[in-house]
Amino acid sequence: MGLTKTEAFTKSQVEFAAIAKALGHPARIAILQVLADKKSCICGDIVDELPLSQSTVSQHLKELKSVGIIKGEIEGPSVCYCIDEKVMQKVKASFDKLFTSINTCC
Repeated sequence: MGLTKTEAFTKSQVEFAAIAKALGHPARIAILQVLADKKSCICGDIVDELPLSQSTVSQHLKELKSVGIIKGEIEGPSVCYCIDEKVMQKVKASFDKLFTSINTCC
């Protein structure tokens, strides 16, 4: 979707689409599952859990962080990541609202 076309949609629709896009990669889902299980992780811990290189995991973390799903705090030379509970509740509510408003016609 071109940048100029997003003006035709509400702010919440644009934000929800960005989050859905960020969730559209299996590596990012796996990262969220690791973070949910461990409550917080340093990037190296996430790398140890996934079949991906450190640079690839870092890129996926950057995507998740850019839409606010995760947040990171610097702890010495490392960044400790965790899921932003407020944002995830908003995401869950958006998905719930979307799927409960769908009426099947067939």
